[in-house]
Amino acid sequence: MTLKLGMVGGGQGAFIGGVHRMAARLDGRWELVAGALSSDPARAAASAAELGIAPDRSYSDFAEMALAEASRPDGIDAVAIVTPNHLHAKVAAAFLRAGIPVICDKPMTATLAEAEELAALAAETSVPFVLTQTYTGYPMVREARRMIAEGAIGAVRHVQVEYLQDWLAGPVEQSGQKQAVWRTDPGLSGEGGCIADIGTHAVNLATFVTGLGLQAVLADLTAFEPGRRLDDNAAVFLRFDGCAKGMIWASQITPGTKNALRFRIAGEKGGLAWDQENPDLLEFTPLGETTRLMRRGDGLSQTPSRIPSGHPEGYLEAFATLYADAADLIEGKGMAPAGALAMAEDGLAGMRFVSACVRSSEAGGVWTPA
Repeated sequence: MTLKLGMVGGGQGAFIGGVHRMAARLDGRWELVAGALSSDPARAAASAAELGIAPDRSYSDFAEMALAEASRPDGIDAVAIVTPNHLHAKVAAAFLRAGIPVICDKPMTATLAEAEELAALAAETSVPFVLTQTYTGYPMVREARRMIAEGAIGAVRHVQVEYLQDWLAGPVEQSGQKQAVWRTDPGLSGEGGCIADIGTHAVNLATFVTGLGLQAVLADLTAFEPGRRLDDNAAVFLRFDGCAKGMIWASQITPGTKNALRFRIAGEKGGLAWDQENPDLLEFTPLGETTRLMRRGDGLSQTPSRIPSGHPEGYLEAFATLYADAADLIEGKGMAPAGALAMAEDGLAGMRFVSACVRSSEAGGVWTPA
């Protein structure tokens, strides 16, 4: 069965909308049939025409789209929200109230207060809300999660996550570059810059893989680029359940890095390490033994691979796994593996992390409950 997908945002000139569309198509589970792709009616219509969306299902207003699609016998099965952060809450709320499941790009909202309201609405309506925490879709990330849950490295002691980029190392926003303009504007991005944009991925990866809840943070957020209003570099200490500790370095001003996301986890009986730029490999080191290099497709029990081992799977495939999981959820097939999808409560946890980091840094670096 092919599910019908709508999209808000992601029109001409957008980046993440195209990623969502490619990922949704990859397994043949979704067909894009409707969209409010831009608040500008002409751009919305032109974008829809390029994507083969019928004129009567191209909208310039997301609220109109939610009501219209909910009333159609062939209405959409879910909506993908790929707008800047400040629109996530009101767009998601409109579709949840219309009874339409939501697949939302991260972070969940621009503010913690919005996230709390949206999580409450999702619980009240019982309409599925899925957050696309992309990197949880990688097979070897899920393999690491399974191994830790089954005790392969014993109790987790320390978690180290780095997420480094260099695309904001200069005053990019002053050139009018669209992605930089909204991500460095507090009115569009929210109170967090780098910490919300990629720091939420880092903390989600830490909690997803270990299965541990986050208790508190001690953060130092910095805007190194002169005149920049939001942080472009974040150093964060973490305290987890069960006395485990951790650190995150998230930066968008580190020359020589493009999408350098990696984790290393120390347990009482061994360790695990993974690098997003070599995603098919997972290092496993039992205490006192030689490191074992585990490869996707080598008979492991993680999410089934789409292609044979040795043919790399990457970012789009990981994103597509989330869309396949969302399709299973909406069709009532459950989620496999259990807990793999980030839901409303996970999005709320991410916004609590951002807010706690901002408060901690503003206070000069103090431990702050998360």
